[in-house]
Amino acid sequence: MIETSARLLQLLSLLQLRREWTGPALAQRMDVTERTVRRDIGKLRTLGYPINASPGIAGGYQLGAGAQLPPLLLDDDEALAVAIGLTAVTASPVSGVGEASVRALTKLEQVLPPRLRPRFSGLRSAVTRMAAASTPVNPEVLTALSAAITERRCVAFRYDRHDGESSRRVVEPYRLVDTGRRWYLVAFDREREGWRTFRVDRCQSVPVARDRFVPRPLPAPDLAAYVQESITRSPFSYDAVIRFSAPLSELEAHVPATTGTLEADGEEHTLLRAGFDSLDFPLAYLASWDIDFEVLEPAAMRERALVVADRLRRSARGAGQDGTERDGAGQDGTGRDGTGQDGTSQDGTGAGAVGKASPSRQ
Repeated sequence: MIETSARLLQLLSLLQLRREWTGPALAQRMDVTERTVRRDIGKLRTLGYPINASPGIAGGYQLGAGAQLPPLLLDDDEALAVAIGLTAVTASPVSGVGEASVRALTKLEQVLPPRLRPRFSGLRSAVTRMAAASTPVNPEVLTALSAAITERRCVAFRYDRHDGESSRRVVEPYRLVDTGRRWYLVAFDREREGWRTFRVDRCQSVPVARDRFVPRPLPAPDLAAYVQESITRSPFSYDAVIRFSAPLSELEAHVPATTGTLEADGEEHTLLRAGFDSLDFPLAYLASWDIDFEVLEPAAMRERALVVADRLRRSARGAGQDGTERDGAGQDGTGRDGTGQDGTSQDGTGAGAVGKASPSRQ
């Protein structure tokens, strides 16, 4: 009886491991006859497990969806991976998932074998996850979009734009992208006849599946990079290009993907491409860092950098009531290492605005 029960658990574990098994493959894996496999399949069915069978040479056995969730059989590494994953998901931006993850983690910890508990406790205590600001997402919306992507079906939903205007959208969904703070949908908007990136948290209704569609050529080979480009540059008033005097590896660890895109410019320099609605904020932000940088684009940002640099120079040295600098200023009103009245630096350069920057620690 014990041997039969162990074999049934092994069979159930195999059916969970792969979508479909042939009878001979199961028999070989379990080292039994095909007749024993058929008999064990029948026993599992009597226990309430929905196991589908398809006839023919290419047929096989498949664990179907039932009214109750069957017990999952996990090896040691799989159990630890699930436990650690649930711990990380407790801070998920998906509404309600965090609480459900805590409940599932509690159940899993109760049944972890004694040999695994010290390993899991050690990993859990050694890792701390910083919670980032995020916008909650309705899990029903994510589920509906995911199903539509898999089935290649159009969806219709109400959507709120960034300016607050609400409209009905009918789109062909292609990919969901998680940035860690928000979820985005890459889709082709049928009414506007163009590719769009939608914030999932702005979907005001659960998407309703409609007719199937024939897949179109994608707007980019990497849709995650496409979303990053869309959310870091396209919506903004200024498209900036900043050149840092630091290698790409140094910048990658500090510039989040939602800020902009980084690319190597030789071995010792890196280009940052990002969008901004203000010129003052990025200049102040970059000036607080500790890496040399140069503003390549736009020209308006370089001009603004000269104005801000001149103001900071005067505030640091102090200015008299007549507007002249108290110390360090020459007769012509320029500082010892400042810019002249024509906006060029005294060393003859002036091609770009140069400052100091250090990687963000946020």
